Amino acid sequence: MSATEASSPMPIEVLLGHDAVPIDKEVFTALLGNSVAGTYKGYERALEAGSIKLADLVYLARKGDIPYSLFFAPLSLVREQVHKKTEKLLAGISRDTFSIGSRAKVELRNVELIVKDLIRKQQLLRKHDPSLKRNQIVGLLRDDTSPVHVDAARLMSAIGISHDELRACRTKEKALDVVIERLEANQVLVSRSVQHYMPQRLTHVKFSGMTIRDNKVPYIFLAGGDHGDDQEPAGRTIFTLVLMTVLVARRIFAPMTWDGGSTQTDPGREYDIAGSMLMPTERMKELDPSSIDDMKAASDEFKVTPSAVTVRAMRLGMISGETASNHLSQLRGEFMSLPKGGPRSPIRPENAVRKYNGRQLTIRMLHALDSGDISAGDFCRSICLNHLKPARIEDLRRAVE
Repeated sequence: MSATEASSPMPIEVLLGHDAVPIDKEVFTALLGNSVAGTYKGYERALEAGSIKLADLVYLARKGDIPYSLFFAPLSLVREQVHKKTEKLLAGISRDTFSIGSRAKVELRNVELIVKDLIRKQQLLRKHDPSLKRNQIVGLLRDDTSPVHVDAARLMSAIGISHDELRACRTKEKALDVVIERLEANQVLVSRSVQHYMPQRLTHVKFSGMTIRDNKVPYIFLAGGDHGDDQEPAGRTIFTLVLMTVLVARRIFAPMTWDGGSTQTDPGREYDIAGSMLMPTERMKELDPSSIDDMKAASDEFKVTPSAVTVRAMRLGMISGETASNHLSQLRGEFMSLPKGGPRSPIRPENAVRKYNGRQLTIRMLHALDSGDISAGDFCRSICLNHLKPARIEDLRRAVE
């Protein structure tokens, strides 16, 4: 036996009665592992046993939208077909990172499985929800000549949210909930990172999130974890979400990374629109923040971080770049010196699934389940990624009420 033969993986045997036909294991894994069928137990059992019944293979192929004949094709052809399918699927997101004040670059392979999963969910929703209309937020801000504050007001109006409403929220967490609720009411889906409940772990990947293209239900994915700019999470997340909403409105669909403590001279139009939405110029001038304490007080009113207020004040010419840098350095040091919280209580599975999918997608797909358009098993696989069994669907229903 040659070295090549010795290192080749054992084939998967396709069973038809008493007969067995071998197929290349790499072909089997390439086709099913890159599809939703890779989450089915039949796939895992076949890999463990080294065999699969023909009827089960046909079932998996149908669920994964895979032409059955491809399982008997040469590996080179299969890889080419998988590559083409992946390229088409990932057309919903740019490979280039949209960066503001950050040198970090997000490699698409580090988030590719999450992208694929969210795009599949977009496709499922489009298939099963005939009530969806063309999205009014996508492409709303195409004109680069419009004044920043005009674009900010236009987007705020389209979303259905006001400055007074955000300022009236008791906490930054509540303000974040309000923004998410209004976006999803306008068919902009919002997914939030929940470790262990996503198809891919975000380890050693520092990025703020990503926007995923769709003319009806674009997705915003909010990454959690450490962003490297030492700011309290809730206020930073609000600015991140609003900034990515601006990207959707400007038809920019890409992974995004931004440094919330950057004082670079021109972070860009998108950043200024987001700043104007959350920290309107007129109110900033009324408050006239200059000291560290001023920045903290204003951040509580605007529901953002003191660092965001500092950068906004600098962008409006209210403080110098040197003062802003000094403030940001002090704020960073204060944040780093805060005691770190202890271990968090484990999140309930139904709450984790709701948070990762977004409430609106979950509700709409529950309607599809109730109408019989999708089975309980398929719902648990495609929407819950098998983290919930059919018996726990009612828990999920209560979690989104």
